[in-house]
Amino acid sequence: MKSMAASLPELLILKPRVFGDERGFFFESFNRRVFEQTTGLEPVFVQDNHSRSLRGVLRGLHYQIRQTQAKLVRCVVGEIFDVAVDVRRSSPRFGCWAGVHLSAENKRQLWIPEGFAHGFLVLSEAAEVLYKATDYYAPEQERCILWNDPKIAIRWPLSGEPQLSEKDSQGALLESAEVFD
Repeated sequence: MKSMAASLPELLILKPRVFGDERGFFFESFNRRVFEQTTGLEPVFVQDNHSRSLRGVLRGLHYQIRQTQAKLVRCVVGEIFDVAVDVRRSSPRFGCWAGVHLSAENKRQLWIPEGFAHGFLVLSEAAEVLYKATDYYAPEQERCILWNDPKIAIRWPLSGEPQLSEKDSQGALLESAEVFD
């Protein structure tokens, strides 16, 4: 596994070693020992999540204010534009974002630590996203920042209006959102 820094240094792009031939491929999508050796991090994952979405669906920007979650995200079908936003008010990068293309083809994963909001846009006909989380989903702790907050100014690769859930369409602006200190 190789680890590369994203445009925000706390985020890591992980590229697994893939063994492939004419029959297909094999790779370890997660090996705790290799992850710790490669990243220096020792997360304990307690929950795996799997979502399927169609082209143009935008999910996020989500985070939990308590029972915070770090996430290891990958796309196993199709392609997404995955985004993390620093929502730690004390951070010099508060409100900054990074976007990474994750796909079944490139097999990359994105490490998103606690203190970041997360979202993604589906670029292919459909996409399936798997992510590991370091704490359990707690709906009463979940917060949502508006996907198109002008102060954050994420450059989503959109070809029209995204498909949003009601919750995501009513996300808060960063300046008024409950965030981390």
